[in-house]
Amino acid sequence: MSHVVVIGAGQAGSSLVAKLRKDGFDGEITLIGAEPVLPYQRPPLSKAYLLGDMELERLFLRPASFYEDQNITVKLGQRVTAIDAVAKTVTVGDEVISYDHLVLTTGSDPRRLPAKIGGDLKNVFLVRDLADADAMSPEFKDGARALIIGGGYIGLEAAAVCAKRGVQVTLVEMADRILQRVAATETSDYFRDLHTSHGADIREGVGLDHLVGTDGKVTGAVLTDGSEIEIDFAVVGVGIAPSVELAEMAGVTLENGIKTDAHGRTSDAVIWAAGDCASFPYKGGRIRLESVPNAIDQAEIVAQNIMGADKDYVATPWFWSDQYDVKLQIAGLNTGFDNVVTRKGEGLTNSFWYYKGDQLLAVDAMNDPRAYMIGKRLIDAGKTADRAIVADSEADLKPLLKA
Repeated sequence: MSHVVVIGAGQAGSSLVAKLRKDGFDGEITLIGAEPVLPYQRPPLSKAYLLGDMELERLFLRPASFYEDQNITVKLGQRVTAIDAVAKTVTVGDEVISYDHLVLTTGSDPRRLPAKIGGDLKNVFLVRDLADADAMSPEFKDGARALIIGGGYIGLEAAAVCAKRGVQVTLVEMADRILQRVAATETSDYFRDLHTSHGADIREGVGLDHLVGTDGKVTGAVLTDGSEIEIDFAVVGVGIAPSVELAEMAGVTLENGIKTDAHGRTSDAVIWAAGDCASFPYKGGRIRLESVPNAIDQAEIVAQNIMGADKDYVATPWFWSDQYDVKLQIAGLNTGFDNVVTRKGEGLTNSFWYYKGDQLLAVDAMNDPRAYMIGKRLIDAGKTADRAIVADSEADLKPLLKA
């Protein structure tokens, strides 16, 4: 009987084992997770869960009974310590498990602050897993002072939660502007205005020099411009890196993560990868997508290919972020854009359309699900959108789908 072992019990791992059973795989399935809890949604950790708007039980992707009913062995709170690709075994504690197919859905790891600048002080938090969120939650109280390090989406989401909980927020971003790596100036300006309107102190072109502590607990920060601030806690959001330690152990090829072909197969014919940790072919190049939709879709394709489907994974990138009363929805990838068209709605409703020449690449839609939906359908179909129509807030966008 064939045995599929999946390492990494996040969105990709849970989706993959569920898809195997749904499509009729009748062999053994083992899902191994380092965290002591069932697979859960990560995006709400920096949003609804920290705000107290979502209970723990609602985070779980599937109840324990699902895995029992589907005859899926789940090993939680356990780490793989060895992979022998020749013998086709993984070691978990004292147990050696044989596999016919091994899938790495190991996700990504947050970048940490070095200890020499205070990264090991108490009350310096990451926002990556449930334990992180639970550890910092008691600090979110009225009048507390927080430093957010990093002006990407994770940092901005954490800042929004802080402000909504009555915490005084200072956010520092070493780059010239927040979201510089991922968005146009227009989107940066929109979210800077949004955060400052809620009382957040956004400092761009300024980074952290070092944290200051008393009795091992963070009490302040010295910034690169020489300014000093007093704080009660800090949240670090300076990016993530693909988790490839186990892939290295297995001896598979790495390239911006775990290198896979269009089917999700690595350089080893029976080792696969999906989710944040995997890089794959995309439009003549190679990318790695850090998003829930990618984790689900790619994992399900890998499950089908393990069963012999021989399907290519064709990514249709989309992302989202919730900050205050704004829902940002992003369709496509803006890499290589050379112009942006603004479509202004009422109040906080807005969208920015990214083009390379006349070709539509991506859309950032704020509180505008219609613009997002139409933009995504155009991008997925390889179509573009007349810039004059997009810029006219009174024009109906729907006819663009028929052009």
